[in-house]
Amino acid sequence: MPTINQLPVLSTISSGDQLPVYSPNNGDARRTSIGSLLTFFQQSFASPTVAVNLFVPSAGFNITVPTPVSEAQWMLLQPAGTLASGTITLPLNTGVPDGTTVLITTTQEITTFAIALNGATAIYGAVTTLAAGSATEIRYYQPTNSWYAVNTTLVLATGIQSWLANPSSANLRAAMTDETGTGLLVFATSPTLATPTITTPTITNPTVTTGTFTSPALVTPAIGVATGTSLTATGTIVSTGTAGVGYATGAGGTVTQGTNRTTGVTLNKTTGSITLFSAAGSATAATFTVTNSTVAATDVIILNQKSGTDLYDLMVTAVAAGSFNITFRTTGGSTTETPVFNFAVIKGVIA
Repeated sequence: MPTINQLPVLSTISSGDQLPVYSPNNGDARRTSIGSLLTFFQQSFASPTVAVNLFVPSAGFNITVPTPVSEAQWMLLQPAGTLASGTITLPLNTGVPDGTTVLITTTQEITTFAIALNGATAIYGAVTTLAAGSATEIRYYQPTNSWYAVNTTLVLATGIQSWLANPSSANLRAAMTDETGTGLLVFATSPTLATPTITTPTITNPTVTTGTFTSPALVTPAIGVATGTSLTATGTIVSTGTAGVGYATGAGGTVTQGTNRTTGVTLNKTTGSITLFSAAGSATAATFTVTNSTVAATDVIILNQKSGTDLYDLMVTAVAAGSFNITFRTTGGSTTETPVFNFAVIKGVIA
C-alpha cells in the first residue's frame, strides 16, 4: 500500500470523495465520504454561542473586547448613570475570525462614544453616542479587514416617547429642548394668543373682530389698514404720505342754522360744517352756541371759513363740556349769503 505522500494530489474536492477512517467497532479501516463527515460534524458539535461580558464602567472608560471564542461578543455596559465619554476597543484584527459580531448595549446614556479599531482598516456605520437602552451591532469582514454596522437600535428620549403616545401640546413642549413660552400649540389660521410679546412685527391688513389684547409690546410695526377704538402714543405721530393726519369718513357731519345768525345749532360730531342763516354780513361781532356731546371743557376747537363771498374773522369764545361758542364778523363785507364754517375738535387735557 502506498504511503500518503505517494498518492496523487486531489485539487478539487466533492462531497462524494472518500476518506479512510479506522472503526474501533469493526476493528479495521473503512472509508466514508466527505459529505457524511460534514453531516457528522454538524450533528455532533453545537453551534458557537454568544459570549456575554458585563461591565460597570465610569466616565472615560476604555474596555477591550475579548479575543473571540464564539461567533459573537456581547458587551453589556451597565453604568450607574449618564457618562460623558467612553471607548470600546475591538479585539486585535489578527485574532478575529471572519464574520465575528460584536454587540454593544448600554443601560445609561453615553454622550460621546468611540470604537477603537485595534488593527482593522476601517469601521463603517459606527455610532458616536449611545442613548440609554440602545444598542449597536458590528460585524468583521476579513477580506477588507473592516467592521460594518449590522444594526443600531434607535431609542427615543422619554419626552419623545410620551409625545408619540399622547401628542398633546404639553407633551410636545416637554419633548423640546429650545422652546419658549407656554400654553397650547399655535397654527397659522385663527390662533388665540394670550399676553404675547411681539418684537418688530409686520402687520398687513389685519381684521380683528373680537378678542382682548393685554398690553402687547410692538416695536416698529408696519401697520397697513387698521381699525381701532383708541390709540395712545407717547411720541410723535408722523404722516409720511399724502393722506395726512385727521378724521376718517364717518367722523363728521353738517348742520344748518335756523331763524337768525345767533341761533344755536346741534352737531354731535368731532368734525363738520356749519351753514349760517342767510343774512347780510356785518363787521359787528355776533355769537352762537354749538351743542356737541363730543366736546370736553379741555378740548381745543379749530375753525376756518369754507365758503362765502365776504371774509370772516372766526373765534372760539367759550368751550364747555358738551358745547362751544363761535364768535364771527366780516372784515367789512355785507353780502347777503349763507357762508359755511368748518370745525374740528382736538382732544385736550390739563394734566
